[in-house]
Amino acid sequence: MKLNMAEEEDYMSDSFINVQEDIRPGLPMLRQIREARRKEEKHQEANLKNRQKSLKEEEQERRDIGLKNALGCENKGFALLQKMGYKSGQSLGKSGDGIVEPIPLNIKTGKSGLGHEALLKRKAEENLESYRRKIHMNNKAQEKAAEQFRMRLKNKQDEMKLEGDLKRSQCACQQLDMQKNIQVPREVWYWLRPEEESEEEEEEEKDQDEDEYKSEDLSVLEKLQILTSYLREEHLYCIWCGTAYEDKEDLSSNCPGPTSADHD
Repeated sequence: MKLNMAEEEDYMSDSFINVQEDIRPGLPMLRQIREARRKEEKHQEANLKNRQKSLKEEEQERRDIGLKNALGCENKGFALLQKMGYKSGQSLGKSGDGIVEPIPLNIKTGKSGLGHEALLKRKAEENLESYRRKIHMNNKAQEKAAEQFRMRLKNKQDEMKLEGDLKRSQCACQQLDMQKNIQVPREVWYWLRPEEESEEEEEEEKDQDEDEYKSEDLSVLEKLQILTSYLREEHLYCIWCGTAYEDKEDLSSNCPGPTSADHD
């Protein structure tokens, strides 16, 4: 009896007191989560295996199998072709220039009506053509704007050149007139106006205002043509040559012409 009691462990002994239990926080819950996930995965695998195929999937499988297999003698259409002399792999048609492979089967899977895809394609092509037309018009507008700018710049340069030629002609006219003791120009604008005027000259200028108003009606080119003609007739001088000739014969013989273009 004592021996049996000795063999039994006392609940107050060190073997009971020093036992360390696994008391880490959250550990039992993690085990439960892993077990639940494992069961769920097994359940999904079982459902996937046992899931019945839909009618659409079965039709697709049967269609694929039928398209992969060649027609046999059991097919009435193929049997009729064989009676007419057709052999597998030959081209259709009396002269043998027809198709060899059957026309491919295009299955419509969407819910849109017939012709909807063609309509979308046509609209896409129309939008693309409209975009190209818009880009072309923009390019044309830019080219036109650039050409107009170049023309304005050229016109401005030509105008500045004409003004410079007119001033040179006025300066030459004034010098040549004074050499002939001509104190008053034929027209007010034939001579260059002085930048600074005295008070005595202001009254004279008032009397010449009417003539100046008339000269404002003339363009720079018209003034230049009139003044160069005056210099040639009155002084035998060509502004483009920069030379005063001895007589009219000398002028007509040695001067290329009365315009700037004649001297290019």
